[in-house]
Amino acid sequence: MERLQKVLAQAGVASRRKCEEIILAGRVTVNGEVVNTLGAKANPNTDEIKVDGKPVAFEKKVYLLFNKPKGVITSASDPEGRKIVTDYLKGIKERVYPVGRLDYDTEGLLILTNDGEFANLLTHPKHHVPKTYLATVKGVPHGDKLERLRNGVKLEDGMTAPAEVEYQDVDPEKKQATIMITIYEGRNRQVRRMFDAIHHPVDKLKRIAFGPILLSNLKRGTFRPLTAVEVKELQDSALKTHKIQNNP
Repeated sequence: MERLQKVLAQAGVASRRKCEEIILAGRVTVNGEVVNTLGAKANPNTDEIKVDGKPVAFEKKVYLLFNKPKGVITSASDPEGRKIVTDYLKGIKERVYPVGRLDYDTEGLLILTNDGEFANLLTHPKHHVPKTYLATVKGVPHGDKLERLRNGVKLEDGMTAPAEVEYQDVDPEKKQATIMITIYEGRNRQVRRMFDAIHHPVDKLKRIAFGPILLSNLKRGTFRPLTAVEVKELQDSALKTHKIQNNP
């Protein structure tokens, strides 16, 4: 027997926090009885669990690494009919969803899964899983400006956590530079806003690492399954960064 919100998250219904909201809204039944308290437990092997009257299917867990192209929506659907990440997942029968987001204009590493518990572990603010990007920016930021990023910059939603920043390439003719930056938060459009704050707007942005997982040579618009070892490494990375935050 496990807590109902955990059972639902593991079934891929949603993240654990969203599953808690679904339970509290009275949308879940266990063996025909409405359950609207968070202390309830259930056995997915023996209990009949429904959300909004529909049985919950317990699919096998799927973990995918996808190289998202620019101009693709990080969503399971789009009312405007634009390309979405799941359009590229040919042969995947399970209902997977992105772990976190990449902006429409940002490309690179994106993880998708149907494991709500896993997704929640990687995206919960307390875990601070590092994410690394290559940012091609207008102009060439001087060292003191990069130091501001390393120390944290003030945005409209508060100071950012310190980031790791280093030059990768400088093109004097085009008057631009490519900077590798690693952040430990997941705010909306954070990297772009950080460079805006030092007056060097981003022209191109690509995520190349999520925790210990590297994009490497995966072709744009293609995906591959994560290995069991990689899934464990991601889980360990989230738990490790949480421990560091609580025991500096």
